[in-house]
Amino acid sequence: MKKTEKKKKSGFLFWFILLAVLFALVLEFSRNTVPGWILAAGLFALFFLLHRRFLKTKPRALRFLGWIVLLALLVLDLAVTAPPYRAIPAVRGKDIAKTDVISVAQGDLVGVFNTEKTVEVYAGIPYAQPPVGDLRWREPQEPSSWEGIRVCDHFAPMSMQQRNPVIMDSLTLLVGYRTFTVSLQDNFREPVSEDSLYLNVWKPAGEQAGLPVIFFIHGGSLMTGQPSFGDYNGESLAERGVVFVNFGYRLNVFGYYAAEDLAAESPNGTTGNYGLLDQIAALRWVKDNIAAFGGDPDNITIAGESAGSSSVNALCVSPLAKGLFRRAIAESSGITAIKPYHTFRPLEKALEMGIRIREEFGTTSSSDLRAIPAEKLVGTAFSNNSMTVDGYAIVEEPYRTYEKAENNEEALLNGFNGREADVFNLTMTVGKNNYPALVENIFHGETDTVLALYPEATKKNMTTLLSAAWFAYSHYDWSRRLCAQGKPVYEYYFTRQNRSLGDWHSGEMIYAYGNLENAPQNYDAEDRALSEIMQQYWVNFARTGDPNGEGLPVWPLVSDAPGQVLNFDRDVRMMEDPFLPLDEILDRVQNAEKAE
Repeated sequence: MKKTEKKKKSGFLFWFILLAVLFALVLEFSRNTVPGWILAAGLFALFFLLHRRFLKTKPRALRFLGWIVLLALLVLDLAVTAPPYRAIPAVRGKDIAKTDVISVAQGDLVGVFNTEKTVEVYAGIPYAQPPVGDLRWREPQEPSSWEGIRVCDHFAPMSMQQRNPVIMDSLTLLVGYRTFTVSLQDNFREPVSEDSLYLNVWKPAGEQAGLPVIFFIHGGSLMTGQPSFGDYNGESLAERGVVFVNFGYRLNVFGYYAAEDLAAESPNGTTGNYGLLDQIAALRWVKDNIAAFGGDPDNITIAGESAGSSSVNALCVSPLAKGLFRRAIAESSGITAIKPYHTFRPLEKALEMGIRIREEFGTTSSSDLRAIPAEKLVGTAFSNNSMTVDGYAIVEEPYRTYEKAENNEEALLNGFNGREADVFNLTMTVGKNNYPALVENIFHGETDTVLALYPEATKKNMTTLLSAAWFAYSHYDWSRRLCAQGKPVYEYYFTRQNRSLGDWHSGEMIYAYGNLENAPQNYDAEDRALSEIMQQYWVNFARTGDPNGEGLPVWPLVSDAPGQVLNFDRDVRMMEDPFLPLDEILDRVQNAEKAE
């Protein structure tokens, strides 16, 4: 009898402790508020006492019911103490000092200093009217003026997008980025809204004039992303003498939905590129107002990563962006190929998807679709993740603009990473039976040639082929087209490994924009040295169009070192482009597309 009682007691303690530990992890990963922890502690204490004094002698069914009630109350605890939405501060810390007043076209504003008072940050400056109500799917409108002094010390909400559960985001930070930290100071969520057309400025502290400007476009497949993300915080580059700007723009169905009735109601006959039009509006605002922050309106460099890099490429071919910038920095994407592999589609495809979206929501017109709440509309099953030729923002296939030498950039710094496609094919199954078909899907008609180079049906090989087509080829093609025009081009290849993303897609950003200290545990002295080099290259390029400078490894022009790229790794040196054989095969694939 005593053995049975001991067994029951030890069994109860095991499950009780296990549930308590698991629930604590759920509370932490879900970023629930402090009352959630207090309530959970009370529930577990109450259940322990109840079991000890009453339940342990009751029938199994009643004890089981007690566990069910506890679980139900814990779920209720999760719901009622979920993290609230809270604007992200431009600078974290206590007693943050405000800047002097700055005047822009719409009114006066103040920002905040960073903690060292070396950089001034101005967050949440409107560059267009909120694209809500009747302005949904219209060209961005001039921002309204304001009275008094606008305090710009918090980031605006991120653009409307589908969100993962908080616990999934935390697990991504833990497993993917390895930046998750246990804290009760982060128990809130960043807000999301259609009202997101705001920009953020970082500048060196004090009176400034004539500084180079970097205008950064965030990535996220044109579906997700936010300018508050720490990997491209502009503080470090501002300390190096740059005025850094980033911003929100319309995404997914709000940014790239296309419909004939919208084109008909537009004074410019446009549809399908609302997010791109936002980018152009933000760039125009910067051109008109950046001198107030010490920036040179005639020395603007546009920069972007992933879909942001494709967007940079779109600005380079858009007649609406002509004269608004000088140079381009493009990281891991482009749309100069005859048939781009992503972030670009023919107008007819965009219009077809628009029809399906209207059917999905039981509407017959875009006017009816405007009445659908944003929170519901964002749940569409269709991925609006591509720009298109609308005849206004983009007037023809981008490669044709380059063939005519009518593109806008006067110099280009661009490149790609070693394992770009790893994150995109995590769930892909590769084997002898499907490998040839997977290769054929990319290298139409050139499968045998590719299989001779990469015969083994491994996921590693498939990742290499996808990285070549989806990312590396974009830069090979873009660099070549600009070199043919006699313009300066610099190309890199990032392969540095670390405890976080390493050389996966987007892994270079935290180095180039100087934000390793956001997660210092993932980086060592060699990483910091590489970041110093990359930052100075970016700054030099923004200042003069040439990344080279004193103390930096020489970075030759692509035209002076054909077939080579600057390798960012432990050692920074020139090397042969590892994707060059595949680029040449992809050339044949693309030319066949053109012939059709």
